Amino acid sequence: MLTGDIRNKVDTIWNAFWSGGISNPLEVIEQITYLLFIKRLDDLHIAEEAKARTLKRPMERRIIPEGKDPKGMPFEDLRWSRFAHKAPAEMYAIVGEHVFPFLRTLGGEGSTYARHMEGARFTIPTPALLARVVDLIGQLPLEERDTKGDLYEYMLGKIASAGQNGQFRTPRHIIRLMVELTAPTPQDTICDPACGTAGFLVAAGEYLRERHPEALRDPKLREHFHKSLFNGFDFDATMLRIGSMNILLHGVDAPNIVYRDSLSQDHAGEEEKYTLVLANPPFAGSLDHDSVAKDLLAMVKTRKTELLFLALFLRLLKPGGRAAVIVPDGVLFGSSKVHKELRRLLVEDQKLDAMISLPAGVFKPYAGVSTAILLFTKTNSGGTDYVWFYDMASDGWSLDDKRTPLLPDEKLGPIPQVALSDEEHLKNNLPDILTRWAARTSSERTRPRTAQSFCVPKADIAAQGYDLSLNRYREVVHEQIEHRTPREILAILAKLEEELHQETKELEALLR
Repeated sequence: MLTGDIRNKVDTIWNAFWSGGISNPLEVIEQITYLLFIKRLDDLHIAEEAKARTLKRPMERRIIPEGKDPKGMPFEDLRWSRFAHKAPAEMYAIVGEHVFPFLRTLGGEGSTYARHMEGARFTIPTPALLARVVDLIGQLPLEERDTKGDLYEYMLGKIASAGQNGQFRTPRHIIRLMVELTAPTPQDTICDPACGTAGFLVAAGEYLRERHPEALRDPKLREHFHKSLFNGFDFDATMLRIGSMNILLHGVDAPNIVYRDSLSQDHAGEEEKYTLVLANPPFAGSLDHDSVAKDLLAMVKTRKTELLFLALFLRLLKPGGRAAVIVPDGVLFGSSKVHKELRRLLVEDQKLDAMISLPAGVFKPYAGVSTAILLFTKTNSGGTDYVWFYDMASDGWSLDDKRTPLLPDEKLGPIPQVALSDEEHLKNNLPDILTRWAARTSSERTRPRTAQSFCVPKADIAAQGYDLSLNRYREVVHEQIEHRTPREILAILAKLEEELHQETKELEALLR
């Protein structure tokens, strides 16, 4: 949890960019990302120097190479600890003319971060702004992984407008809910094929650190954690840089975050490669038929992105793999042949576990679209017996554009620090979702369909044309009306008439 002091420092950095002429939130984050990466390189180099001194032998791994760059500047002078103390004009020249060209050719880390820095552009307009930002970043406590991660997440939260292609951030508490529902293990191989800022991958990593700390003590599992457990695709270079830095600052050394147009490229190398898919992909309407990957069209003949992504998830998962993904409501009840066939495939050929209906305001201020979380397991042999439905009414925040918290911090999120009362549950349904999800094969089976959650057998879903909308199966409690006999009604009317006559006489007496 960030302290108020750290938040104020981040706000000061943000305001410095705005007053300095950079008002696009994504550009601000991108420039901060570059500077954090430059500082991380220097921190790694300092750590390697300390290791060499302790062991009294030459450095095994140089992060900053020896020699000079093409313009004759010693690489040593490109380190953060060297230029951060220069005069603003000199610092500006070093960073713009030497450090950024160095970033664009960097391969020293042997990681995806270096690849994403190939297109790095330095857009800070003045030496004064650069000096101010470098000084402020130098004051941030970047030693602790938790603080670094929370700090970057706080900055990402400042992205207040949707990007192109329908991109917008999934609220962190919704991400955490989906991670808790799927319970990642150290043996999993996780993929988000539309990873954006890598929120799902970061949350999965934090879950594993909390629930499976032993994995980082096992050499084989630790290598898997840092190099192959986390996989993300995106076709927005800015998002790739931001997402890579986000997961880096959360302590994953070399995740597989790569450029990929998930719906357009062939998936021969990715088919049945992953055990867990977590995603909230952009649903931007329709694509040109010619631009859709042929292997996806073979599964579903459609141009609608929401259906193509569902087909993609099934394509990427290994048999036995599971998914928690956000879909627009149209997927649940769309009447086209492709909509129905894809739902039939999920129910009959795979194992559809749950449908959680989200309130329409969850993604405000970015969008007011109604959505749901689908949870399913790839089996290729069926297995759906009952589907668990939950109607989330509140996620802990107001459902208007302001999205203000309805409860104190310690009572928000899927695992609040303090237990909620019944009244507080009405404001935050997330803990209740986890409790009932755990009981979906036991006590949830007997809940009436008038409840907030209930189970529906596969036969009922098939009989409804595989419609997955909650209201299709919910039963409404009708108010009971007491019916009286005609004689009783006449007696009541006579009594009312007598009372009215008496009141009239009393009123006349007063007026005389």
